[in-house]
Amino acid sequence: MKKEVWRFIDTGNSSASFNMALDEALLDWQSEGKIPPTIRFYGWNPATLSIGYFQKVEKEINLDAVKEHNLGFVRRPTGGRGVLHEHELTYSVIVSEEHPEMPKTVTEAYRVISEGILRGFLSLGLEAYFAVPKTLEEREALKSPRSAVCFDAPSWYELVVEGRKVAGSAQTRQKGVILQHGSILLDIDEDKLFSLFKYPSERVKDRMQKAFKEKAVAINEISSKRITIEEAKIAFKKGFEEGLNIELEPYTLSEEELDYIQKLAKTRYESDEWNYKR
Repeated sequence: MKKEVWRFIDTGNSSASFNMALDEALLDWQSEGKIPPTIRFYGWNPATLSIGYFQKVEKEINLDAVKEHNLGFVRRPTGGRGVLHEHELTYSVIVSEEHPEMPKTVTEAYRVISEGILRGFLSLGLEAYFAVPKTLEEREALKSPRSAVCFDAPSWYELVVEGRKVAGSAQTRQKGVILQHGSILLDIDEDKLFSLFKYPSERVKDRMQKAFKEKAVAINEISSKRITIEEAKIAFKKGFEEGLNIELEPYTLSEEELDYIQKLAKTRYESDEWNYKR
């Protein structure tokens, strides 16, 4: 049987505003029927702290530290917690809610989409598996996370290796379209990450950072050989093709599309109103 062809876009390293604007544009174009389902790989220049749509900047984020580290800063259109995008492969998946292979519930759609990420880890020789909160206590904890840091705890169908989270994802559904994007960590600077958030005290910060080491890990901490970003791209592209049973066809954005994205980046994702509104 012929596999369905999805679009594949690798935009390399771009600014925070461009990255979020392109994800939003792809969602819009998918809702208007202008593009097929799409998978995108990207990176960040400069390294960036992205926060979830519902996070409160003043309460949770240490903006002085963001500036000291010369980081970009942006609010995502998706929920979830703060992510330092630095040594990672970032992906996004844009597909109609009505796609025959997409379950109706958010958690089940996570599972289907994340199958591609799971296959990517397996092809890198890492024994990844899905985290499923087993106890009522674990499930309740997902509703009111203790930390502003994304990789602090695995949620439904996050990817885990050796009991520690290796990829964090967030999903939104708008205009009949699913947008899921997430981070696949190659390396992580924990001290830098934990300097970006506010804590009631240094003791709480130290305790959270210690707990974080037990809950999250980067690929190159556990891989028997060092994985480059290019090797990761090859593995996860193949993983998505296998996991979703699709063929990915490379696509280059047109000048017209790029103009639209740049305008959206400027008007929304570079605006203080959007980034600091909560």
